[in-house]
Amino acid sequence: MRRLHRFHGGLKLEDHKAISTARPIEPLPLPSELVVPLAQHIGAAAKPLVSPGERVLKGQLIGLPEGYVSCGVHAPTSGRVLAVEPRRVPHPSGLSDLCVVIEPDGQERWVEREPIDYLNADPSEVRNRIRQAGLAGLGGAVFPSFIKLNPGANTVRTLVVNGAECEPYITCDDMLMRARAPDIVAGIEIARHLLGAIEVLIGIEDNKPEAIAAMRTAVQAGGHAFEIVPVPSIYPAGGEKQLLYTLTGLEVPSGKRPHDIGLACFNVGSLYALARAVLHGEPLISRITTITGNVDEPRNVEALIGTPVANLVAAGRPRPDTDAYVMGGPMMGFVLPGPDVPVVKATNCVIARSPALFPPLPAPMPCIRCGRCAEVCPARLAPMDLYAFAKSQNFGKAQEYSLFDCIECGCCSAVCPSHIPLVDYYRYAKSEIWARERERKAADLARRRHEFRLARLAREQQERARRLAEKTGGTSQASPDREAILAAIEQAKSRKARPAAETVEQGEVR
Repeated sequence: MRRLHRFHGGLKLEDHKAISTARPIEPLPLPSELVVPLAQHIGAAAKPLVSPGERVLKGQLIGLPEGYVSCGVHAPTSGRVLAVEPRRVPHPSGLSDLCVVIEPDGQERWVEREPIDYLNADPSEVRNRIRQAGLAGLGGAVFPSFIKLNPGANTVRTLVVNGAECEPYITCDDMLMRARAPDIVAGIEIARHLLGAIEVLIGIEDNKPEAIAAMRTAVQAGGHAFEIVPVPSIYPAGGEKQLLYTLTGLEVPSGKRPHDIGLACFNVGSLYALARAVLHGEPLISRITTITGNVDEPRNVEALIGTPVANLVAAGRPRPDTDAYVMGGPMMGFVLPGPDVPVVKATNCVIARSPALFPPLPAPMPCIRCGRCAEVCPARLAPMDLYAFAKSQNFGKAQEYSLFDCIECGCCSAVCPSHIPLVDYYRYAKSEIWARERERKAADLARRRHEFRLARLAREQQERARRLAEKTGGTSQASPDREAILAAIEQAKSRKARPAAETVEQGEVR
């Protein structure tokens, strides 16, 4: 029996998961238009490779990774490119971003798929193929998977598989484990091979008995020594740092990565996508998404990336009093700017919201520093102090108090008796710090460019002087005439400076 470690804080929440697990995963009908954003992951957006009017095949690369932290974007189906233009994307800001708009032809013609012989290929080549396949973390962080599969100089001893899915209402990982456990196990073995991990621990919350049973069966059928560990259903048990600590007792230090302490952590959805990419040559063009909340038919569907959220929620039949849609869970999710935004790689759940289901909070009142927020904070922070620093725009102090260790789980906001939206203040402070950092980097770049320009001008001036000296004297040494001219210039400068000094001296004599 493995010893589990209880992380600090957390909450026991009503999970509301049973309502969306009664039906099997179903494919979503092909929409009339797919809007595929070129920025769906942490890092740089992909560079568009197609133009309006061009025909594309299903799985064709339409966005080339740019920069190291970036991965590919692919056509979810075959059809014609209608536009490459800014469209509204799922983000709290409601801003637009560059998207490839595709009109499906209904034929679902695939590009040639090339599986990867990962056992006999160079690991770096396998990671490059995974990067091109567009794999990013499907647990919500959408961090490019090829980077997490590269431990560098570190040695990864333990691979932790995240099947906790702790946030209320979300059941996409639960249903994926129930229905497609053999593919997930195959993905785990690929990741273990690339990382060189000795031990594999699969953490699944104990409120998912069907998923635990399905994964155990798949692990035994595959003849693997992976250990499946039921973990207590305490929110946020599925946070990366919290799950790693629960299973291993090791704490990832502030500012460090799991690789630095010999660990790696992958979501089950990411590992399923890894198996499809490596064993079947399929890029990431769809994902399982939960439709729940104020709908008549809560369920999980497999939706193509780029499907409008309106089409997605229509499958759940939203009720007339639905007033908004939330992407993600009720604790960490955000209200979508509208149902026209597309499904992206991070869309694990869409909750239809209504005033009856999610009553508006009372108006916030002043902080009374009761400390309840600190008691439930899983990152051992002082939320009331971070709130004060963020509100007063004392961002330096907020960083000193480890603002960026906050995982924005929302536990502090949930228990605040003053109803202060604490996480909103932390997000605001982080965005301001990032914006100022970008401005500082831009100013540094401008300063370096200016210094380079001055250096270039000085170098050109010296070069002109050298050529003039060679032309007039035949050597690099200045001619007698030029020396006389330079001496005259120096004398003129001395005369120009002398009157002021003489005036002072004369004043003192008088």
